Amino acid sequence: MRKGIMLFLVLIFSVFITAACGSDQKEEDDSAKAEKQEKEADEKEENNTTEEPGNTKGSFSELISYMEESTEGTASVMYENNEPQTHDMEGISFTVDGYKLVELKDFHQDYAIPFDDQTNGGVILASYTLKNDTDKDVHYMPNLYMTYTGADKDINNYRSLIPEDQQIPVLLSPENDYLLEAGEEVSGYYTYPFGEDLLKDVLEVGSVEIEIPLPQTDKEDYGTAFGEEKMFSFPLNDENKKKFDKEASQGFYEDLVTAENMGDKEMLESKEDIEKSKDIGKATVILDGYQITNFVPNEEEAARFQSDEMVLLTTKFTIDNGYDEDISKSSISSTLYLNNGKQRALNEGMLLRYGNDEVISPNDSGDLLQVFLLDKEQYEKIWKDKSFEMEIGPMRNTDGKDISKGKEAKFKLK
Repeated sequence: MRKGIMLFLVLIFSVFITAACGSDQKEEDDSAKAEKQEKEADEKEENNTTEEPGNTKGSFSELISYMEESTEGTASVMYENNEPQTHDMEGISFTVDGYKLVELKDFHQDYAIPFDDQTNGGVILASYTLKNDTDKDVHYMPNLYMTYTGADKDINNYRSLIPEDQQIPVLLSPENDYLLEAGEEVSGYYTYPFGEDLLKDVLEVGSVEIEIPLPQTDKEDYGTAFGEEKMFSFPLNDENKKKFDKEASQGFYEDLVTAENMGDKEMLESKEDIEKSKDIGKATVILDGYQITNFVPNEEEAARFQSDEMVLLTTKFTIDNGYDEDISKSSISSTLYLNNGKQRALNEGMLLRYGNDEVISPNDSGDLLQVFLLDKEQYEKIWKDKSFEMEIGPMRNTDGKDISKGKEAKFKLK
């Protein structure tokens, strides 16, 4: 009997020890499991967080590594800018998230053709984001050509350098009708290749420009495009970056001189929010403001001008079109009266960016710039402290026909 009791107590004690050890082991297992889960979560968060802007998939560094491996070349970043630039087109926003200038050397001959048959050169890798903040679907063709002062040709995307599913011309393409749905956001990259010789030219100029296409409500009809056109500048060194920041802070109007970086502008005088309005037939013309700038053309553009330094007057208007047909921006002319009306200057259409398809639609409104090129010496000695008066009109349609029956309007600038 005593032996049976002793055996029972031993069994009870063994079960207690086993349960205790099992509990300790379970706590250790749970702790290790929690620690592992926390580590995996941290790694996942780290992998999902990049310092690169603009793309929800690959980062700049990943794409540059891919480019290096696929071309069998050696890649190094020469310059980078991660400050976003955004342009709004009536609810469709286009953002340059950032870009990098990459030197690509000693790559495979199979990739040489877009590099002008050279196996050394450079690539500008740019990240773009398009967002549709409207309640309607639109179509957007991302033909984001790059140019620079003195360029013989535009530079376009080279699809073999990075994965196609990272490229915005693939994400918005004929296969999906270039469709950007209401509320949708699309991010992707563009690669611009330069051969070794072209790269030297680009670096000497110091910046490149991108022209932003307009969205369309009908992908088959360019006449359904809407919004204002825009050129983005990409400085490629610190000196040009400082110049770009200075010009951006001054807020120069986007005439051709500014849009194509034709030289240096310095603000002499400006006036905003004038808001004077006059009717020209069924159109209402509103003077928003003007800028008077000192302009020094760069070396590449100097031949287009008669002087090494001059003064530009750029005026900005809003036109409300009350006609039942388009008003052509490129057909609107204006005259500036100087020296109390004793002298005059005609607007310089060649310093505007308006093509034949730039219109203000019926029952719609749009901005209009007019530019006058003034002799610097006469401006300083005669005109600067005297009144400026400007006459604008008549309104013309896309065939150049005067639809306002000769009517014009005069505005006193100062």
